[in-house]
Amino acid sequence: MKGLLFALLAGAFVTLQGVANTQISAGIGTWPAAALTQFIGFVAALIIWALVRDGNRRELGRVHPLYLSGGALAAIIIFTNVTAIQQVGVTMTISVLLIAQLCITFLIDSMGWFGVRKQRMRWPQFIGIALMIAGVIILKF
Repeated sequence: MKGLLFALLAGAFVTLQGVANTQISAGIGTWPAAALTQFIGFVAALIIWALVRDGNRRELGRVHPLYLSGGALAAIIIFTNVTAIQQVGVTMTISVLLIAQLCITFLIDSMGWFGVRKQRMRWPQFIGIALMIAGVIILKF
């Protein structure tokens, strides 16, 4: 239950962040907005880490280099999210974003990438994705 609550919050915050970043980028540009919000996120994470004292600092040097690319991906995520919101609006952007996330997670799960336990995808999962795509098409009209 706790995991579902965090997933719900993450979804809400992704949407709120996209809208906020779009407003910031209107005044200063998309890449500066991405840099600014990434920096603020970095500072906020450091403060929370200092307060919560979660994790093990000694293990930081052992993080696989491939996984360090997540920070660079975040900048690209901000840029593409802001650009999409400017072009097609918040609802369409988040709808397509969710479908893209599900499609990539299907690949990750079915192929066992990034050390994730391989899972078999069945017809109900594919039907669910197809229904979501149909829903986005309906939203567009």
